Amino acid sequence: MASAGAPSGFFRISVRPDSNASCFVQKAAALSGGLPGATAVQVPRRRHKARNAIRCAAGKEQGAVSTASSGDQTKGGLRGKLNKVVLAYSGGLDTSVIVPWLRENYGCEVVCFTADVGQGAIELEGLEKKAKASGACQLVVKDLKEEFVSEYIYPCLRAGAVYERKYLLGTSMARPVIAKAMVDVAKEVGADAVAHGCTGKGNDQVRFELTFYALNPELKVVAPWREWDITGREDAIEYAKKHNVPVPVSKKSIYSRDRNLWHLSHEGDILEDPANEPKEDMYMMSVAPENAPSEPEYLEIGIVAGVPVSINGRDLSPASLLAELNEIGGKHGIGRIDMVENRLVGMKSRGVYETPGGTIMAAAVRELEALTLDRETMQWKDIVALKYAELVYAGLWFNPLRQGFDALMEKLTATTTGSVTLKLYKGSVSVASRKSPYSLYREDISSFENGEIYNQADAEGFIRLYGLPTRVRAMLEKGL
Repeated sequence: MASAGAPSGFFRISVRPDSNASCFVQKAAALSGGLPGATAVQVPRRRHKARNAIRCAAGKEQGAVSTASSGDQTKGGLRGKLNKVVLAYSGGLDTSVIVPWLRENYGCEVVCFTADVGQGAIELEGLEKKAKASGACQLVVKDLKEEFVSEYIYPCLRAGAVYERKYLLGTSMARPVIAKAMVDVAKEVGADAVAHGCTGKGNDQVRFELTFYALNPELKVVAPWREWDITGREDAIEYAKKHNVPVPVSKKSIYSRDRNLWHLSHEGDILEDPANEPKEDMYMMSVAPENAPSEPEYLEIGIVAGVPVSINGRDLSPASLLAELNEIGGKHGIGRIDMVENRLVGMKSRGVYETPGGTIMAAAVRELEALTLDRETMQWKDIVALKYAELVYAGLWFNPLRQGFDALMEKLTATTTGSVTLKLYKGSVSVASRKSPYSLYREDISSFENGEIYNQADAEGFIRLYGLPTRVRAMLEKGL
């Protein structure tokens, strides 16, 4: 999501959907080369109709960080020479410091990239000014919310992917959509490298870099946390001051959080001891179940081919539907998960997740599958779902095996269409009704009354044949 207004010295060029966007970008860059400001180009995404903003965040404007150390862009920096680097940028302390560090160590231009995956407007405010103050040459902001939900969340939802019994893969799904967009931006701006601010102890470094490798193996990857001497927040602040980069002024959270449209994760501080119960003031998306409304709320979720399409009969876009379910679910204390998980890099970690809308969606799809899938299909789907979740968690989104699993899941859930009514009450989600035109449930067969299709006398022969291996083993053991 782009900011409503541009800082002083910025202007925007609107590019029509039927125009040659690349040509406009190149011409705008050429025309603005001698101006004392920066360029802003609005480029519509055709597929998802999301508005993409490319903004030049540095220039000759008085007050820009011209004194920040940037290395010699013709000879290179302290660690080598790169031409242009696309940096995954949040505007926080770490990524603000990475900008001058890249310029100093690689003698390169830095293009800051921010993906809007539903983290909220507050986290997107003031990014132009921050990027400019850090010394970036461009800021690119892309609205990826609809793409994130329809092409990443929904495939996982349809597959029933859950990591280690609890985790609904919120961060795992978001990293590949962000990294893919970074690869696209690198091509648009002519960058020869990409960079991220992930630490060397987490899963995200793997998820970003495997996506880079899969989509453009020629891009160089820079991971400052695996290279620099900065060891913590105080070191980062000192580096920022030394290089004339304004330190972002904000209340430092005691937790490490990651938020997107699907979930909000919490790690660190007292959570590092699994014996500690999370404090109630930590939660941001949901109320405590005991403080939720005393009256239950019923929701009808419409589903087509294994993915939700409507709430109470109202058709909504994927992102809008999820956002509304987050509000409703959060109000009822739905979707809190506290777990100890096995990280890909080998260690165990403890995290607390809030996934109100996702928990509602998963429950609805699962309940409808109970009507539409036969026993063997359901069992194999559950088996594949475990591996599917493992692949996504491990950053292998663009792996052929996951893509093959997707094709299987699309086939298996082709008839998972209908509606499910759920009852939300003080942290719980229970099913009240299931309906499907493709239901395999037949009352005339399942009833305790005798019917024409099912003859109870047939069960005797079935049991004798089905139990034959059990009888033969018993006979052997008893010498019969």
